[in-house]
Amino acid sequence: MRGGMAITAALVVVAAAAESRWAELGREITYDGRALVVSGARRMFFSGDMHYARSTPEMWPKLIAKAKNGGLDVIQTYVFWNVHEPIQGQYNFEGRYDLVKFIREIQAQGLYVSLRIGPFVEAEWKYGGFPFWLHDVPSITFRSDNEPFKQHMQNFVTKIVTMMKHEGLYYPQGGPIIISQIENEYQMIEPAFGASGPRYVRWAAAMAVGLQTGVPWMMCKQNDAPDPVKIGHLATLYMVMIQN
Repeated sequence: MRGGMAITAALVVVAAAAESRWAELGREITYDGRALVVSGARRMFFSGDMHYARSTPEMWPKLIAKAKNGGLDVIQTYVFWNVHEPIQGQYNFEGRYDLVKFIREIQAQGLYVSLRIGPFVEAEWKYGGFPFWLHDVPSITFRSDNEPFKQHMQNFVTKIVTMMKHEGLYYPQGGPIIISQIENEYQMIEPAFGASGPRYVRWAAAMAVGLQTGVPWMMCKQNDAPDPVKIGHLATLYMVMIQN
């Protein structure tokens, strides 16, 4: 237990150092318990979901423009693991799965992005967004403190974060991504996993923070989200904004 606390503390120190560098560039974004703080100013954002994989690149400009005209500041999107890695180790980011192109179009229209990597999705999406090959991994238990699952989940999340960094899409880099989500509405099933559930939540949070994106991480509707992932209630606020 002490080792886990030490790792988390170390991650916080590393993240703080990175945030200090970004602050010097005037592109800092944090969460202060009340709101997102963008370059020193609290902001209230109106956000709505738009899923790139449910439309085509030709449709994206008009759809995003309609969202902007409707008063949205932020476009939220899930990242769909099963379409990006349909075969283990083979990735697809072409056509309607071109996540980078979708985010760049959002940026071109002056909006921000909430990137919900998950990778589990709650969107009437096949198999919760998990690739079918994941089911055949020996000794795997989804969404729990299970080494095979955590290994594959971390590989995918790291793949997406690395891609976003390489393309300069996080807010401190000059991009539009102002917040990311790890896991998704886990609290409602967490008790079914017993002691493994809270351990998994802590692991997911530490793993995400360790990727050093420079933007806050949220856990949607996760009241026991650990420091520094203190966005559980903010995530709920986002969902209320969408649903209302």
